[in-house]
Amino acid sequence: MSTRALDSRTLWLLGTCAFASMASMRICDAMLPSLAAEFSATTGQVARTISGFALAYGLLQLFYGPLGDRYGKVRVIAFATLACTIGSMAAALAPSLDWLVAGRILSGVAAAGIIPLTMAWIGDSVAYEGRQEVLARLLGATVFGMICGQWLGGLVAEVWNWRAAFALLATIFLVGGAMLTRRARGLASPARPDMASVPRRLLDVLAQPWARTVLLVTCIEGALAFSALAFIPSHLHASFKLSMPAAGAVVALYGVGGLVYSRCARVLLRRFGETGLATTGGVSLGIAFAAIATAPSWPWTLPACMLAGFGFYALHNTLQTHATQMAPTARGTAVSLFACVLFLGQSLGVLLASWVVDTASTSMVFASSALGLLLLGVAFATLIRQRNSRLRQGVIDA
Repeated sequence: MSTRALDSRTLWLLGTCAFASMASMRICDAMLPSLAAEFSATTGQVARTISGFALAYGLLQLFYGPLGDRYGKVRVIAFATLACTIGSMAAALAPSLDWLVAGRILSGVAAAGIIPLTMAWIGDSVAYEGRQEVLARLLGATVFGMICGQWLGGLVAEVWNWRAAFALLATIFLVGGAMLTRRARGLASPARPDMASVPRRLLDVLAQPWARTVLLVTCIEGALAFSALAFIPSHLHASFKLSMPAAGAVVALYGVGGLVYSRCARVLLRRFGETGLATTGGVSLGIAFAAIATAPSWPWTLPACMLAGFGFYALHNTLQTHATQMAPTARGTAVSLFACVLFLGQSLGVLLASWVVDTASTSMVFASSALGLLLLGVAFATLIRQRNSRLRQGVIDA
């Protein structure tokens, strides 16, 4: 199906739900000092609100992918969005840190069914040649959600209360989920595959060498990029005495960099191709996180955060495109497996980074991510180039 035939209204509603999902994912980043003060805990301890969400988000992917293949991706996304309302309200009413972490885990469980299934829906609706461009449009919605989560989360926590931020998020989930539920009623039901075949389909994906490569690179990317991102606001607050709203605004430039990429994706893809974007992403991330680690004053972090956002989405958009083609006959399952390893990587990365922050420094986290992401981007570009060469020679199947 061509890009022109895409159901634009459904895409807009899915983008709204994806926006809220990403805002929920990142809303605690700029809240960590407020949460630490509220519950008399260390930054590493309250970071469980981030790692708990990511762990639940990653594990539940293996549930939502087959469910979307069976009952319809849009329908499952709608109900998952409504379920996010419950998790966000539980967080807003949390009387203790453990309760808050539980609410965040519930939010991660529900939000797991939104963005990856939206990617799979795009994969079903758009031919491969135009898919990266449409996925870049989805990136615009998710990046805007990241900006709002990081910046407004800290701003609302500073001006009013951190609980108000979760209540606002619950309202967005409720409205977006209700609208998409109505839309889903008018869509045709998909052919329903046998749910007993889910393990076989997962094994079919994992049996493909290129799929295993994409999944491994994605896991490492999630561990390195998201662990560094989570601690930028706390680093700016502790090192340069910025208020949390100001620190959140600086980090929001990460999202602005992502928006710049999403708007330029078509031109960049035609100019540099997949390998060029992967290399550019890795190099940009390496330079950006190295600059944050060594910045002598906070203004240096402004262009660094924007460059980091641009670089991450240049690399990640390339990974997304390959993920949608790992198993075309069970795309929901395959893309959910992709998201699973991404956020398992994020969860493990944040847990390890929390230990490094409590025992060493945030600068050590940024420096490690800088080197790792630089090497990862260059390595993945090389692997794509080698695979494309073998495809042209007919050595392997597409």
